[in-house]
Amino acid sequence: MAGRDLRTLFSSNDRSIATSEAFTDRQAQWQAVTVGLAEHMRHVTRTDFDVEDLEAPRRNILVFHGVGGIGKSTLSRKIEASLARSEHRPAQWESPSHPEERTLPVRIDLARATGTDFERVILTIRLAVAALGRPMPAFDLALRRYWEHNHPGEPIEDHLRRGGLLSRFSAAADLPQQMQSALSDIAQALLLPGTVGSALGHGAGALIKALRERRQSVRALAGCSRLADLLEAEPDLEALSFYPHLLAWDLAQIPAGKGALPVILLDTFEDTGDRTHRDFERLLQRVVWLMPNAFFVVTGRNRLQWAETNLVGQLGWTGPHAWPGLAADTAQVERAVSGRQVLIGDFSPEDCEDYLVRRLSRDGQPLIDEPVRRIITERSHGLPLYLDLSVMRYLELRRGGRQSQVSDFDHDFPALIARTLSDLSANERHVLRSVSLLSAFSVPLATQAAGMDHDAPALRLTERPFIRESTSGVWPFHVHNLIRSTIRNADDSSDDRWSEQDWRRAAQRAFHALESQWRQDLQHDRAVLISCIQQGLLLARDFRLGLDWLVDAAFQYVGDSVWEPLALPAAGGTSSGGLQTPADALVETLSAIARRQHEHRERTTSRLSAVLASELLPDDVVELATYYLAKAQRDLGLTDESRRGMQRVASADGRLASAARRGLAHLSRLSGDFPTTIEAAGRLGWEGRHHRVLGDVWWVQGDMERAVAAYLAGRSEAEEHGGVGETAMVQAHLAFAVSFSDPLRADAELDLAERLLSHLSLRSSEMTARIAVLVRNAGFAADLPGRAAALLAEIGVSGISYAAAKLQLALCFHHAVLDAQDDLATAITRLCELTQSGDYSYYVDIAHFMAGLPLPEHTARARWIDGEQQTRERWRHLVTTRRDHLTTTR
Repeated sequence: MAGRDLRTLFSSNDRSIATSEAFTDRQAQWQAVTVGLAEHMRHVTRTDFDVEDLEAPRRNILVFHGVGGIGKSTLSRKIEASLARSEHRPAQWESPSHPEERTLPVRIDLARATGTDFERVILTIRLAVAALGRPMPAFDLALRRYWEHNHPGEPIEDHLRRGGLLSRFSAAADLPQQMQSALSDIAQALLLPGTVGSALGHGAGALIKALRERRQSVRALAGCSRLADLLEAEPDLEALSFYPHLLAWDLAQIPAGKGALPVILLDTFEDTGDRTHRDFERLLQRVVWLMPNAFFVVTGRNRLQWAETNLVGQLGWTGPHAWPGLAADTAQVERAVSGRQVLIGDFSPEDCEDYLVRRLSRDGQPLIDEPVRRIITERSHGLPLYLDLSVMRYLELRRGGRQSQVSDFDHDFPALIARTLSDLSANERHVLRSVSLLSAFSVPLATQAAGMDHDAPALRLTERPFIRESTSGVWPFHVHNLIRSTIRNADDSSDDRWSEQDWRRAAQRAFHALESQWRQDLQHDRAVLISCIQQGLLLARDFRLGLDWLVDAAFQYVGDSVWEPLALPAAGGTSSGGLQTPADALVETLSAIARRQHEHRERTTSRLSAVLASELLPDDVVELATYYLAKAQRDLGLTDESRRGMQRVASADGRLASAARRGLAHLSRLSGDFPTTIEAAGRLGWEGRHHRVLGDVWWVQGDMERAVAAYLAGRSEAEEHGGVGETAMVQAHLAFAVSFSDPLRADAELDLAERLLSHLSLRSSEMTARIAVLVRNAGFAADLPGRAAALLAEIGVSGISYAAAKLQLALCFHHAVLDAQDDLATAITRLCELTQSGDYSYYVDIAHFMAGLPLPEHTARARWIDGEQQTRERWRHLVTTRRDHLTTTR
């Protein structure tokens, strides 16, 4: 299945090493070939198929495209071999539906290094057809006339011999005889004297006249309606490009069952020229169009653009009607398969392992150790060229007497840059380097990042196979991961390589391009914000740029209270020296703020304290870290530290001053100073979330009606301001309050809270909603204590101390409803332990109110809004109402 790899063979003196040019499955591509061939055979054998129809759409082409080094040429060679001889077909490839002798495969390498020109392409196709053992009279007449005009005195067989074509094809020696036979038949039919050559030279006019008059003597050729015109035309390269029509006609005259379908594989198609000069491509396209009874398999780096209407005038036939199989399918999420255009994807990890195992071996065992194979596979991102280069590096290290280590393959290969840039224009290379700084991009973003005033280079770049497309992100395009990494990190020896200053200038352009994308987003799309922050922070960190617009973006990020995790790699330098740049500090700040929904609050305080100690943040971002540190401290029960932090932020009168004043109001509520909290809420406004603050006070008073009204007002205000996170938070609190007073209505409110919270990351509000479920079920569910214990364990992981006390209060409500005095006493004791710091100590009072019990002596008294007695009556009423509800539902 794989031949001897000569490069590897000559890289070592150790003859015990077995080398092979490993070939992986590529079963999907082979299936595309066999399916395409089967469809084409059915098409050309239909009774209404007309080889001379020049207007019918063409479906006789299949294109495989992919990045340099992905294995296109290997695939092309393997397809040719598999169609020629079944024993050369890989075992995992299924047998095609047609017999082996029904196809006539021929591969033509169009690489510049081979020196292939159009004349050689035509001769190669004719030599392949010679295997049928039949003259091709129409084509051979025209070809002989062309040859004598353009190569006077040079026998065609001598030319073929010097070019190596005679030795390539076993039936090539028959070609001169087949051509002479056709000419002799014509000379005899027209009664022309002299040699075959002179018969054609001096008798061309007589032949053309006979064809036009459709004489009986030339009836065998008279059916080829365009032969006379082609023989009459000047026999130059342009005329030669139309002769394939004659060859197609000749093939169509072979009786059924006697012929074979030519399968012409055109490899390295990108070397036919750039997309500005399409002369060679135009000639090749003409061959494909004029031979509708042949099947063409094209392999190259780029998709064929023949189905695009904007190429009218550059190519002979364009548009989706002419080439329906080549038309782009915009419905595809990934451009893997678009009709007859197939993107050759990267190897799977299993394919990479198989490649490395079989490429080098000794005594049947892989030469490269498993850990080294694993790191090569990881670094390759599935690109076969990287695997190949890694094998060469392995042998190079081995020649130096070293045993290869995993660290030896944490390596970028400059050769990848050369392969990637080789057929790009200067502007495309400039855009590619610019967008390699971005994890994703659009055409406008790429143009701006490259500092250009026109989109054409970026548009052309997006058509390259190393640019991948996806509809799942904000921007549709990204550079193949390995190629992006290599361009960024490997030594670039190209003539137009960038200096360090070039890269820094490009980073600044990309940084400000991201700012434009964010500021111009009038819809305030959260996904745009996150994408711009992620990429902007990485650029600022890697190139030590100022934070600039990232400060505004960071405040918008926290202002929405949504808390998507920022998927950023570890801040540069943190593993070897801590935070080093303002960008490092801002990354760590935002990450700590977002991750606090999933980490213990002690971890949050530790991270934010370290950021503030680094003194790297600008003053206007210091308040951001200080405020969220104070919030985490409050959650941990560190009330004094939290109050000091909130006071500092409030005194600075910056962007978070209102939030900090709300934090101070919450701290007053924690201590039971409810009148002060109510007074503070009156000054907070929307920015201080005044309605939520009021709702939090009223439910504690047992006044669920006023609490629900406040929460409803807060939810409406949040919706008006587009505050998705705030809407969800208020809804969770609303569901909690309703669960005490109206368990039937609570179902709908809890359902809404769950929907609003489902796509957010608001750990605290999620806990509130789950506690609300327990409140709603209080008295009804016998398993409620067990469920409460499970939820308490989760709360312990988060470090949100007040949630534990709130949960215990819900459990007290359950026991009070059931009048389970022993269980209630135990729950109250646990509640006292949870509130012994003084924060939320009024929960103990509320538990006594629920059960109609007197308050213990020498306990701190909360400052109830309507006094202790009225508050007691409200809570007792909630319990007795639930009891009555239980009685009526049993």
